[in-house]
Amino acid sequence: MNRRRSTVLTLAMGALLVYFLFPLFWLIIASTKTTGDLFSTFGLWFGNDFSLLTNIRETFTHNDGQYARWMANTLVYSVVSSVGAASLATFAGYGFARYVFRGRSVLLGAVLGTIMVPTTALAIPTYLLFSKASLVNTPWAIILPSLVSPFGLFLMWVYARDAVADSILEAARIDGAGELAIFFRVTLRSLMPGFVTVLLFTLVATWNNYFLPLIMLNDPSYYPITVGLSSWSAQAVGGSGANADLLASVVTGSLLSIIPLIAAFVLLQRYWQSGLSAGAVKE
Repeated sequence: MNRRRSTVLTLAMGALLVYFLFPLFWLIIASTKTTGDLFSTFGLWFGNDFSLLTNIRETFTHNDGQYARWMANTLVYSVVSSVGAASLATFAGYGFARYVFRGRSVLLGAVLGTIMVPTTALAIPTYLLFSKASLVNTPWAIILPSLVSPFGLFLMWVYARDAVADSILEAARIDGAGELAIFFRVTLRSLMPGFVTVLLFTLVATWNNYFLPLIMLNDPSYYPITVGLSSWSAQAVGGSGANADLLASVVTGSLLSIIPLIAAFVLLQRYWQSGLSAGAVKE
């Protein structure tokens, strides 16, 4: 029975792996094709010419390096937003978990309620608010909304309740440490796995954000990679000649845009493992 169950689970996991990796496989294959081969050859195999290097060069040189500017914009938006959102969520989650103050339950309930609100429903009100503040068509129109992460705060609240032992806090207070010193010198290391988790969630969300930049930005020099590739796709589908050849650049640009996310997950994965036992009480 156990062997049969193991076989079923293995097959199920294999099917899920194929399901999730299939789009990436198609994207890698498509990035090696010319625009003509994208439509004339089998989608899951290479075309007549291996054009990956040519496509990469065309992607980075089109419109005087417009793609590189969009990639840099996306990197700035995502890094600043993810670090800021993770920091705020860590501060707030630790405060909710370890301090008792008036209105804590009400505020925490409000945070949980905002998790249920779709982010797209807040896009138009956010645009109107930022328009009054003259922040539309600026990088702050993307960064500031991304700093607020109700789910990240909730996650850090749950994590801080279990990751930080009361005995450690009491020992630090007896030694005369202040609350900020306790947070930065004692508890922050224990909270690091949760911090990195919120950072990665926000990084991916901001990197893949499309609707908010679409309504906030009208200057192509401020576009993130999602809106920029969408504009190229519209030109390729609706154009002819040189514009039609942009489709290969759109596909190649999509492949290149996921490489930084993969690198971020690989580089930050060790913090999930190394920080799990940090700050434990020694017997």
